[in-house]
Amino acid sequence: MHTSYGLTLGLALAALTVACSDDAAPAPSPSALSTTLRPRQAPAYYVAQSELYFDTLDTRADPTRVPNYSLLVARWEWPPWYLLTGFERDGMIAQTRAALVVEPSTVPTRECRAFTVQPFGRCHVVFRYARGDCPIYEEFTFNDRGETTFIEAWSEQPGMLPYEDPSDRWAEGPRVHRLSTRVPGLGNAEGLIDSNAPWMLEAARLDPEVADFAERTRHFLSSWAQAYTAAGPQAFPRGCGWTKP
Repeated sequence: MHTSYGLTLGLALAALTVACSDDAAPAPSPSALSTTLRPRQAPAYYVAQSELYFDTLDTRADPTRVPNYSLLVARWEWPPWYLLTGFERDGMIAQTRAALVVEPSTVPTRECRAFTVQPFGRCHVVFRYARGDCPIYEEFTFNDRGETTFIEAWSEQPGMLPYEDPSDRWAEGPRVHRLSTRVPGLGNAEGLIDSNAPWMLEAARLDPEVADFAERTRHFLSSWAQAYTAAGPQAFPRGCGWTKP
């Protein structure tokens, strides 16, 4: 009895020590990168949230169901698309609905997976438009609450993906060109960016793409309109592979 009691007490104290250690763990820095975070949700959660995003771009889905977006969620779509195409939770919902009205689509082909390093959600999908199919690779970054903080998209045409190695289909290798892992603030517990914070200004000084992103968040609508005009009418044919580059 004495040995059993001592073992039970020891286990209880050990559990309490671990719990206290977790509670005492320092909070992520406000400037932390997304890669400092680890998954807090089951893999199925990240897959489901990624899929739900594509439902918002599918005319067959319920338009009232939207992903669990962060307050300052951002969407970055690499050329030939229009760079910063969504910003802030309410704006993201409205801008995505507007895009679906302007260019109706379904997303019949989807393959999404969860990963233990950011971005936690990654998908290969095919959008179906009246003009034809459009293959896209897309990634989803999450905060500790399970909110989507950053969405990043690439055309699946030659030379437009973030990786050069065709065997690295899920962009896990060392030579992947993505923005989400370079934006300071996406790694704090809330995943909230601050475009005018000292750490963002310093990152922008060192990284022209971070600088471009930060500047576009300050003037979102005008920068989106400018990028849309600059891309011209060939953006969709090029990005979807309907015409030769």
